[in-house]
Amino acid sequence: MTYYKGADLSWLPAMESKGYTFKNSSGSTQDEMTIMEELGITAVRLRLWVNPSSDPYNGMCSEAQVIAMAKRAKAIGAAIMLDFHYSDTWADPGAQTIPTAWSNDTTMSALGTQVYNYTYQVITDMVNAGVTPTWVQIGNEINSGLLWPLGNISNGFSNVAWLINSGYNAVKAVNSSIKCIVHLANGYDNTTFRWFFDGLKAANGKWDIVGMSLYPTASNYTAYNSKCLANMEDMQSRYGSNVVISEAGFVYNDPTTASKFLSQLKTNVKAVGGVGIFYWEPECYNWNNYTMGATDPSTKEPTSAMSAY
Repeated sequence: MTYYKGADLSWLPAMESKGYTFKNSSGSTQDEMTIMEELGITAVRLRLWVNPSSDPYNGMCSEAQVIAMAKRAKAIGAAIMLDFHYSDTWADPGAQTIPTAWSNDTTMSALGTQVYNYTYQVITDMVNAGVTPTWVQIGNEINSGLLWPLGNISNGFSNVAWLINSGYNAVKAVNSSIKCIVHLANGYDNTTFRWFFDGLKAANGKWDIVGMSLYPTASNYTAYNSKCLANMEDMQSRYGSNVVISEAGFVYNDPTTASKFLSQLKTNVKAVGGVGIFYWEPECYNWNNYTMGATDPSTKEPTSAMSAY
């Protein structure tokens, strides 16, 4: 089983638009994608918003921008994970805001059709652009469902399964070899993962791979890694699903502990034959108050954490 060393680089074009530059481990200014290639990155994850604003911090990530980034990823030989948020902005367990353009779709039939048509068009456009994704996430951290209010998990799993299947079926209709991921936050929380995937399975939901996020601290990373390993093993045995760490991160100013966390996590992912680990936005430094990148703000060079997984 191929292990992928991944990175989510979705903010990179926005950072570049603001004049940010990056240095390699030798201190030479270089294109960040080239730096990632030299660090051994073999997969790039990109988030996609439906009709985002032009705000570099909480917008961009349009289809055209994602395809441009996917071409840069392909140029360094990296596989591509496409992360559909099905929103115009951030989607996570606390917010799954329906795209403004879809707000009048107030039946599951209409909303499912929107998801299918939009997903089908994007994947078709990527294939035609020569950047077919290897994996596609149907939603981002959907512990609470997606496309609220109809797809809120509080309404039960039938609506959630309908929306996931609409995206899944669209992906497979374009290219059946693309693997579809259902991604939840808190990869250490087996109780939540069992609850969600039991419910999704009972509602005839479809997925190929279980995606997890993992953002520990210095005080709990060992416990998080142990629980995440048990969760990965359970997802495989319980549902026959492979697993991927869709997002991982750690505070940038403690690269020694970050390296220990990532090294342990890599050992665990490889032990279960998982897809790999995607570090979330390692290029970030002094950006949008985000402190879990893996770039040293003083040197603009990657921290040692980038060599640990």
